[in-house]
Amino acid sequence: MIGTIEYVEILDRSERLGKMVMESDVMEAYRNSRIALDSDQEATKLIKAFIDMKDHYEDIQRFGRYHPDYNEIMRKVRFTKREMDMHEKVASFKLAERNLQNLLDEISQYVALSVSQQIKAPKDGAALTDSGCGCGSGGACGCAS
Repeated sequence: MIGTIEYVEILDRSERLGKMVMESDVMEAYRNSRIALDSDQEATKLIKAFIDMKDHYEDIQRFGRYHPDYNEIMRKVRFTKREMDMHEKVASFKLAERNLQNLLDEISQYVALSVSQQIKAPKDGAALTDSGCGCGSGGACGCAS
């Protein structure tokens, strides 16, 4: 078990690392893009429209292809998502979010590898994607391509 002093030192260093991330340029860009996104009424409307369409999509999912409106809803979901994703503020926010995630993944990798080569940590934006394997290793286990 880790001694009390060692534990406190680890927590102190972790806190300092967290502060460094919070004060980083990447985090600042993320915050600015989030504020810009939240203050843009058109982007807010597009996001709400997509969420509403997604909710409607989830309602028909229990019937799948047998639902009479399945093809129409699928088309509308894709169109609404594309329209939302193409908005400048949404695209800018997604880019900033991806950059922040990459920074956090890089830090996780560094910490994990400094402990052991066998420690698994998220990488390549695994927290933002679904690798499909379910093991939580971000594909490092080799079960996802």
